[in-house]
Amino acid sequence: MKIGKYEIKIVLTGFFSLDGGAMFGIIPKPLWEKTNPADSSNRITLATRNLLLQSDSKNILIDTGMGNKWSEKEKTIYAVDENISLESALNEHNLRKEDITDVILTHLHFDHTGGSVEIENEKLIPAFPNAKYYVQKQNFEWAKNPSDRDKGSYIKQNFMPLFENGVLNLIDGESHFDDEIEFLIINGHTFGQQMIKISDSQNTLLYCADLLPFVSHIPLPYIMGYDLQPMITLEEKKKYLQKALDGNWKIFFEHDPETAMVTLKSTDKGIRVNERFDTI
Repeated sequence: MKIGKYEIKIVLTGFFSLDGGAMFGIIPKPLWEKTNPADSSNRITLATRNLLLQSDSKNILIDTGMGNKWSEKEKTIYAVDENISLESALNEHNLRKEDITDVILTHLHFDHTGGSVEIENEKLIPAFPNAKYYVQKQNFEWAKNPSDRDKGSYIKQNFMPLFENGVLNLIDGESHFDDEIEFLIINGHTFGQQMIKISDSQNTLLYCADLLPFVSHIPLPYIMGYDLQPMITLEEKKKYLQKALDGNWKIFFEHDPETAMVTLKSTDKGIRVNERFDTI
């Protein structure tokens, strides 16, 4: 897919699993397991599907997946799939980590910024040595001092080395990165999460991060138990699903294990999927 000056490509960095009940909040299991079957531990599969935006002068990565700094115990808890890595996914596009110029982080949860930092000679260093990193200032401030409820999602070794090395750029509110890339702020899941809207005069792609982890989160009541402000999430879903429908935007899913992107349609049950795409 090409939008403006950017060629847009998928970077699939792996899979992991989380509790199905937590992923669907108040929705009963007999409903959510129709689309997201659980294993014997009630876990469901999530992808870490990131985006690469390439122009003549830039290689921009949106989010960095789980990374490889997990203990054996943590790998078991989250069923981390080690058959795919961020480095190998970039190699499929004939890129090395040194080729990445910018890393845009939707927020600092471990499954979105785990690959931003790596261990070299027992030191934590930025994984992309020539890149500038971008995140919302509000999310960074929250990540440094999260609540007891969500502190397990913010692992400081995944982002503090970026700040300490002077490569983390803090964005203050909604803004444009350039002519095609815009940051849209949402606060239901966590504070200061930014969705990435990529658009030109003909096409719009919305990287919706954790507003809609799966295609099955499109119905309005389907909201994660992880969300700090679920009623805010509900209003954000109403707002952006309607905008996407009205503008014929394509919705990109970071975590759906099968579907990468959809278009939407209006039905008597509300906004639903029109077309599904497993690639872009």
